[in-house]
Amino acid sequence: MDRRQKKTRQAIFNAFTELLSKKDFDKISVGEIIDEADVGRATFYAHFETKDFLLKELCKELFCHIFDTENGCNTEHRHIFECDGESSVFLHLFRHLQKNDNNILKLLSSPNNELFLGYFKDQLEILVVDHISLFEAKKRKTIPDSLFRHHIISTFIGTLRWWIDNKMKETPERITEYFFAIL
Repeated sequence: MDRRQKKTRQAIFNAFTELLSKKDFDKISVGEIIDEADVGRATFYAHFETKDFLLKELCKELFCHIFDTENGCNTEHRHIFECDGESSVFLHLFRHLQKNDNNILKLLSSPNNELFLGYFKDQLEILVVDHISLFEAKKRKTIPDSLFRHHIISTFIGTLRWWIDNKMKETPERITEYFFAIL
C-alpha cells in the first residue's frame, strides 16, 4: 500500500472512530463516514467492501499489534496507534483499553456490538491458546480444553465489562491481577 492509500485508509478509520464516539454502529451510514473522511464513495469502496468490513478491519488494526509483539516485533508497531510492548499481553490489552484507543470502549459498550465482540473473542482465543501455559495450573484434567478456553475468554470479557461499568477506577495492573485471580 502506498503512502497516499495509507493516508486515505487512516482518514476513513479516523472518521469512523469519530462517528463511533457520537453514535451507535448501526446508526452510522457509509455516507456519513465518507463525508467525515472527505473521500469519495468509490474511494471508500476501493478500501472497504461494506461498513461491517470497515469495522472488521478496524478491529484487526486494534489488535494485530499485540500479535506483532508476540512475534518479536515489539520495538515498532506499524498500526493506527503507538504503544510500548509489555511483558504480559493481557496487561498490554488492558492498557490499550484504558487509553480508549480509537474509541474501543464505545465499540465494546455499544448495544449493537455483536460483530465487534465476535472478532474480539476470536482474537482473545488466539491469545489464550498462545499463552495457555499461564492458565494450565488452574485447569482440572476432567474439563475439556475448549470449555476451559471459553471460560478464560468469558472471564476476561466479564472482568473488562465490570471494569468499564465501575468507571475503570483500578489500574490496568490491578485489573490484570483480578483477571488472573478469579479464573
